[in-house]
Amino acid sequence: MHTSPLATPISTGTDNPWRPETLQPNDVVYATWIAFFAWVFAVYDFILFGTLLPVMGGHFSWSEAEQAEIATWVAVGGAIVAFAIGPIVDRIGRRGGIMFTIGGTAICSALTAVCAGMGKAPLILVRSVAGLGYAEEGVNATYLTEVYAASSDPRLIKRRGFIYSLVQSGWPVGALIAAGLTALLLPYIGWQGCFVFAAIPAFVIAVLARKLKESPQFQVHQRIAQLRKAGHDNEARNLARDYAVDYDEHAKAGVAAAFRGAALRPTLVLSLAILLNWSAIQVFSVLGTSVIVSVHKLSFENSLLILVLSNLVGFIGYLFHGWLGDRCGRRNTVAIGWMCGGLAFLAMLQAPSELTTVVALYSLGLFFLTGPYSAMLFFMGESFPTSIRATGGAIVHAMGPLGAILAGLGITGVLSAGGQWHSAALWFGALPCFLSGVVMLAARHVEPSSVR
Repeated sequence: MHTSPLATPISTGTDNPWRPETLQPNDVVYATWIAFFAWVFAVYDFILFGTLLPVMGGHFSWSEAEQAEIATWVAVGGAIVAFAIGPIVDRIGRRGGIMFTIGGTAICSALTAVCAGMGKAPLILVRSVAGLGYAEEGVNATYLTEVYAASSDPRLIKRRGFIYSLVQSGWPVGALIAAGLTALLLPYIGWQGCFVFAAIPAFVIAVLARKLKESPQFQVHQRIAQLRKAGHDNEARNLARDYAVDYDEHAKAGVAAAFRGAALRPTLVLSLAILLNWSAIQVFSVLGTSVIVSVHKLSFENSLLILVLSNLVGFIGYLFHGWLGDRCGRRNTVAIGWMCGGLAFLAMLQAPSELTTVVALYSLGLFFLTGPYSAMLFFMGESFPTSIRATGGAIVHAMGPLGAILAGLGITGVLSAGGQWHSAALWFGALPCFLSGVVMLAARHVEPSSVR
């Protein structure tokens, strides 16, 4: 039976009876499944709101401009929540973070059905807090980075990136569930019922998450903090030494710690890369049908077919980039993938308006746009020390919605000035996608085996 390498100290220089709780293989398997379903149902709620916003707009007589305004403010609020969750998770723990984010998602999903009737402001507030669902992705990455690094199972050590890619594939799974169940349930229970129904599985996962074990790394982090707070500085230093923790850096944990020392580089580089890449996601993933219909004059029905097929290819992209990251490094995998994605989208925009050609190039673009996130989210967790792993990851992760907002403003500006979707998609989609890959090359390479 395999046990966690953190079950015993690296050195035996001090006689310290305290040990972090050992993780067994079944604990790691359970953590993986919980993380997967937590992400699936967080995405379910995230996609559900975007899908039902036009229906809600019709119910309350909101114009398209009002709906766009609601979506923009929700994105701003969600970014703030995603940023704030990092320090919280570094304080309450990874297990508590998963329970908090998916439980909060469940509550906000149910409250959406109630607050929408109270006006736009209460709805925006509730949906902003529902940004916990988006933040759950970062908590997953933090938790699984530590859990997988603590495992001594050789099968997991070799395939940790690929296994995480299966968890990250909860995005297309959650999106398909949202689309399918909405089509099935909307005629019978209405949009309010759809939100209430979405809360049920998220709440169940939050309850099941109570059985998760805390990562050994966070247990050590928490124990050092407790000893230091109690005034046992020597014991805290000895424990940090035994488990190869930089005590001085540990003592400086917090948001500011992400912007100094060795953490500054990954914070700045990864934040810029995510911001640029989410501009491309806003253009080619969120507004993909608008791009296809406007640029290539294809029918809306054909554009939906393209979206379904391309998202299936994107799912394969998650698995491929997770597998590749284990072999040639996650930084290089993400960088090359996003640069290839930018070139594929450029080719799609310039290609003749033939269905087969558009399907092939658009699918290839999504393969290289969304697929690298299975490596990127794991790489974020590997780029920061345990004391600020969730905080650093949350700062980077919060750049996503900001990138989407900037893309929306840019697209609106181009179209309002009389420009075409072709130009908007080029400058705010294909180019940022390519540049995000270039920026990733400035990140520090992290050897997976070095992450403890």
